[in-house]
Amino acid sequence: MALYSEKVMDHFRNPRNVGVLEDANAIGEVGNAKCGDIMKMYLKIEDDVVQDVKFETFGCGSAIASSSMATELIKGKPLEEVKKLTNQAVTEALDGLPAHKLHCSVLAEEAIQKALEDYYSRQA
Repeated sequence: MALYSEKVMDHFRNPRNVGVLEDANAIGEVGNAKCGDIMKMYLKIEDDVVQDVKFETFGCGSAIASSSMATELIKGKPLEEVKKLTNQAVTEALDGLPAHKLHCSVLAEEAIQKALEDYYSRQA
């Protein structure tokens, strides 16, 4: 069995939604000192819907694939649905990750949650 699924390899080789979103109104950045991965998520939220999303990730292939898949899972979705996104959902959408790489999907979830916190703090 291959270490990585075809979906992981596809999102690593052809990541979706990469870059900086200049008009983002929600930004979340997280990192894992142990592995060195850093993720930054940019969201453009209008009428409680994620209209656009981009990411910058410095890290391994699993981190890049997790970031890419996470953006695909939340783009165009209402915030109530985005709030419920879990690392398990990201992992399942990628057809699995090796156990020692599950922290990458956790980082993707945390980056989105940080962006939502940023969005709500800006609204206050």
